Amino acid sequence: MSTMKSVRTGGAGTIEVVDVERPVPGPRDALVRIRACGICGTDVTFLHLGGMPARAHLGGDLVPVPLGHEPAGEVVEVGAEVSGLAPGDRVVVNPQAAPTGIIGCGGRFGGMSEYLLIENAEVGRSVAVFPDTVPFDVASLNEPLAVSLHAVNRSGAGPGDKVVVFGAGPIGLGAAIWLKLRGVEHVVVADVIPSRLEKALAVGADAVVDSAEEDVIARLTALHGESANALGQPRPGTDLFIDAAGAPAVFDTVVRSAKWGAKLVMVAVQKKGEVDLGGMLRSELTLIASQGYPTEIFEVTPELVAHQERFAKLISHRVPFAEASRAFELALTPGAAEKVVVTLDD
Repeated sequence: MSTMKSVRTGGAGTIEVVDVERPVPGPRDALVRIRACGICGTDVTFLHLGGMPARAHLGGDLVPVPLGHEPAGEVVEVGAEVSGLAPGDRVVVNPQAAPTGIIGCGGRFGGMSEYLLIENAEVGRSVAVFPDTVPFDVASLNEPLAVSLHAVNRSGAGPGDKVVVFGAGPIGLGAAIWLKLRGVEHVVVADVIPSRLEKALAVGADAVVDSAEEDVIARLTALHGESANALGQPRPGTDLFIDAAGAPAVFDTVVRSAKWGAKLVMVAVQKKGEVDLGGMLRSELTLIASQGYPTEIFEVTPELVAHQERFAKLISHRVPFAEASRAFELALTPGAAEKVVVTLDD
C-alpha cells in the first residue's frame, strides 16, 4: 500500500500531519499531485473547533477534518473513461463537485495533501486546466477568487457606482480587483490594519480608510459626496457596501452610512450582533447575501491567467509543506498574515 502525507485537524488550535493511504483512481477519476494549497478562514474555524461534529450525530463527538479546499496541482494519472485530461495537465479544483463531500470541508478528501483524488473527473465541472505560465501558488487563489467574484456579481455593480469594501483580507481584496476589472468608477477599501490598506492600494483600490483611526462616515462623504436617506438625513453618496469582514461594527457602520436605495452585500461569515432594522428601513437598504460560487468557480480561471501579477499580490506568505504547522499558526494569529499558501515542491 502506497501512502502519502495529509493535513487534518488535531486538537483545538492544532493540526496533524498524518500518513494515509494514497488514493487509487477508478475509471472515471483522476489523481492530482498537489503543488500548492491556500489556507482559508474556514480552515481556521475547523481548527478552533478541533474538528467537526460527526454527521451521524450532529452535536456529538468531533471527528478530524482533512483540510484544504484551495488546491492547485498536476494530473499524474487518469482513469480509462476520463476525457479531456492527461498526465502533466495543471489543474485547479472545484471542491464542491466531489460526490463524497466538499473537499477540505468535511468531505472524504482534503486538498492539503500530497495527492488528491478527483472523483468523476470532468473538465469544466470538477477541474479546470491552466497554462504553465501561471505559478501553482497563484493558481491556488482560484477558489477564493470565485467567492469574491460571486459577491461582486450579486452586487450588480456598474461603472458609475461608488463602492466601499470592508475587510482587506483575500476575499475583500479580490472583490476590489473584480470591481475595478469591470470598470467600477470608485472603489474604497476599509480595514483596521495599515499593511492591508497598503496592499489594497497596490491591487488597485482608489482610496482606503483606516476604520480604527478615521471617521468612516465623514471619510466616505469626502470621497463619494453627500446624499441622504429616505428621511432626508445626510448620508455619504456611497452606492454599494461589501462586507468581507463580518464584524458587527461593520454592519452598524453601513446602516448609519447608507443613503436611500443603497445596497449591502454580505459575503463574510457574520459574528453575532444586533441588526438595526429601523436604520435599514430609513434608507431602504437592500441586504444581499453571497454564499460560495454557484457558477463562478471556473469563470475566474482565464481572468486569473490574464491578470496573474495583480492577483499574486494577495499572497503574503508562501510556506513549504514541511512547515505546515507554522503556516497554520500564521493563519490562526490575527493580523500576522493576509494570505498563506502552502507549497509542495519536488
